[in-house]
Amino acid sequence: MELSKNYIPQEVENKWNTIWKTGDYFKSVPDEREPFTVVIPPPNVTGVLHMGHTLNETVQDILVRRARMKGFNACWVPGSDHASIATEAKVVGMLKEKGIDKNRLTREEFLKYAFEWKEKYGGIIYHQIEKLGCSVDWDRVTFTMDKDYYGAVIKVFADLFNKGLIYRGARMINWDPVAKTALSDEEVEYRDEEGKLYHIRYALADADGNPLTTPAGEEGIVIATQRPETIMGDTAICVNPNDERYASLKGAFAVIPLINRRIPIIYDDYVDISFGTGALKVTPAHDINDYNLGLKHNLEIVDTLNEDGTLSEAAVIFVGDDRFVARKKVVTGLKEKGLIIKEEAYATRLGYSQRTGAVVEPRISTQWFLKMKELAAPALKAVLEGDIKIHPGDRFLATYKYWLENVKDWCISRQLWWGQQIPAWYDQKGNFVVAENETAARELYTQQYGANEEALRQDADVLDTWFSSWLWPMEVFKGISNPGNADIKYYYPTSVLVTGQDIIFFWVARMIMAGLEYNKEKSLPEAVPFKDVYFTGMVRDKLGRKMSKQLGNSPDLLQLIDEYGADAVRFGIMISSPAGNDLLFDTASLEQGKFFNNKMWNALKLVKMWEEKLSVDLPEDDVFATDWFASRLNEAKQHVDKLIGEFRLSEALKVIYSLVWDDFCSWYLEWVKPEYGQPIAAAVYYKTTNFFSELLQLLHPFMPFITEEINSVLGNRHLLCVKTTTVEGLVDEIRLSEGELLKQVITTLRDAKAKNQLKPKQEIIVFLQSADSKGYEAIIPVLSRQVNATDFKVVEEPVANCLNIVVGKDRLYIQAETPVDTAVQKEQLQKDLVYQKGFLESVEKKLGNERFVQNAKPEVVEMERKKKADAEAKIRAIEETLAQL
Repeated sequence: MELSKNYIPQEVENKWNTIWKTGDYFKSVPDEREPFTVVIPPPNVTGVLHMGHTLNETVQDILVRRARMKGFNACWVPGSDHASIATEAKVVGMLKEKGIDKNRLTREEFLKYAFEWKEKYGGIIYHQIEKLGCSVDWDRVTFTMDKDYYGAVIKVFADLFNKGLIYRGARMINWDPVAKTALSDEEVEYRDEEGKLYHIRYALADADGNPLTTPAGEEGIVIATQRPETIMGDTAICVNPNDERYASLKGAFAVIPLINRRIPIIYDDYVDISFGTGALKVTPAHDINDYNLGLKHNLEIVDTLNEDGTLSEAAVIFVGDDRFVARKKVVTGLKEKGLIIKEEAYATRLGYSQRTGAVVEPRISTQWFLKMKELAAPALKAVLEGDIKIHPGDRFLATYKYWLENVKDWCISRQLWWGQQIPAWYDQKGNFVVAENETAARELYTQQYGANEEALRQDADVLDTWFSSWLWPMEVFKGISNPGNADIKYYYPTSVLVTGQDIIFFWVARMIMAGLEYNKEKSLPEAVPFKDVYFTGMVRDKLGRKMSKQLGNSPDLLQLIDEYGADAVRFGIMISSPAGNDLLFDTASLEQGKFFNNKMWNALKLVKMWEEKLSVDLPEDDVFATDWFASRLNEAKQHVDKLIGEFRLSEALKVIYSLVWDDFCSWYLEWVKPEYGQPIAAAVYYKTTNFFSELLQLLHPFMPFITEEINSVLGNRHLLCVKTTTVEGLVDEIRLSEGELLKQVITTLRDAKAKNQLKPKQEIIVFLQSADSKGYEAIIPVLSRQVNATDFKVVEEPVANCLNIVVGKDRLYIQAETPVDTAVQKEQLQKDLVYQKGFLESVEKKLGNERFVQNAKPEVVEMERKKKADAEAKIRAIEETLAQL
């Protein structure tokens, strides 16, 4: 088989995706093995994988592939959620392009279009997941609007309502005027912005309508607002009862400018006397604090905004204008009447819809709510007592704790058609019952209200998408729709959840609540939905900005895969992804992954060349290289296993990368490579291919395609994706230290030859002066070949007319036919001496710090003392060499 010059990822990836899928290598069914279960955080059915998803899916695949290779029955469930707001917006947009108005359709007609849209575009994200190499069980794809899943959501709603945890009521909620739906508090993103504060004068009048002035003789009362378009909804002016400036205004009225409607002056301690003018306009329909004041003082509620953010009939003026257009018109009108006293810049926090980007409006609306405090308590306990571990805990545990301790009731209804329709049925009078279906609802209605021949009307709203996805770890195994089935018994609780830190409240905390609520018969460790939660960082561009479509800085995943290959993309995003920390995405790291692929491919070609010239008669004269690499490999395997167990995946990849690139390709292969045209000992060759195979096993979870391909080309019959691996193996510390010494000496000797104009192939004789020359005995054969030394001698005294080299505490002398230039040597040694003295000074400074010596761990202090001794020895060796020169 002839290998291509460079690695060609497209051919390899298509080949192995087909093999994996047709061979059902990632299919999982319950058996006698221990399960390792992961459920994919369901991406929106509307979407494509962005770089945050790419990081998330790659991390999951690493953990799942590793578990499968360690003998677990690994089950990774893929799926997507219906994304009510986003999908409905896409479908409405599609209908507009066809000239169809949603408002002219029945609900059933709209849903038919929505499902057609989902069938057309919903598979895009699965194609991307497959292209990335994710080892999911494709037989378990789940969608939150599947029939069983839909029924499970309705079942849970009815159950929680019957438990008194769900209620319906009028509350001040967050309103998205673009999507025309309510939002939960967590779906609002706040941004610090600079706005304008308008100081507006309201006229004053007594009960009979006669003009009034303040005790200071001022005509009218001045209030300050950032939202002048809401003054038409004012129903009072509030002042502090202890504010002497307004004490005489009891029983008086203010007159709203432009519409001349009278509103009372009220008194409440809520108003801060020292803030602004001490007078507050009260607009109960458009501010939560004003709403509470209105309830307290029994004020009228005047809602001046329509659901789309335009001014309503109640505003009297500028009816039908967008709220921000109306703001400008109100300001202009007030200025014309001389009623704006001043304008000033004002720092404010503005809430935006996470889904549409629209500025959110506080709005009084009748909605469905879920009581959270009762559900939050056990969810907090599960994490604090360690039944669920958060990684990295030092960053996110406090955030989780704060949110659960300050949780508010969850607004779960949305004014949409795409989603699970709320199972509440109403009569003409507004009486309602909650049941899982209409038949059950009518029976319940008859029990509660008596027989009714009229048709019951189902609530038009749907449930928040998160109300379906909080059941995800259970319902992907039919744990709600078919409780007690074999899958839910075997796979639940899942092993680890990998997700973004931005949905810790939306999803993670709520899944824990649901899991505990619907597994109360189990012990706490068996009731939680997962045992570990790993939060990935935020993917940002190289300027530190969050990736977004608006900024145009979020690359297309499929284009990246086409350009670099899936393995290089996985490598690039993981190598720069420290646990839980934000990462700066740069295609340079993908280039690094591409180079890594080619490095391994070239190593494969080299090894396959050796295969053609095997000699079973050739003895394995020098076993140092193979012994050293066996220990180095075992050491790295154990280190990687520990790092992955601690979810330090980026660090684990760096260990493997260095092991493959440096230790195997750059050092080991060079040490065992036969002379050009010469055969290689069969024993060395087979050890080398075994090492290569073990490296591929170690790297496979991170870079599955190229490792599977090279493993196949090497002639291994078992696919890596299902090959069981172990981390046990002997580590010879002496061999490891000898290997490090060998690398250091080779590098130093090659560097010395280059700086003294000696050609790499020029033959030399090396003399060693060392207090521990025995430490060199094992490495002399490899060392001599690598530096082209015809002889290697141990001496007690310096050797004249040689290049003088210092390696640690040892001195080496290079004898060559070319005359020695001592000036070059002196210059280099002087530089080394300056560096070592500076290093020694910094170590001594640290050891001279009593606080450091007393507070640092003993092993850390001992390490610094060793550094000091080593530096002193190196300085002595350099000074002695300089003296001889």
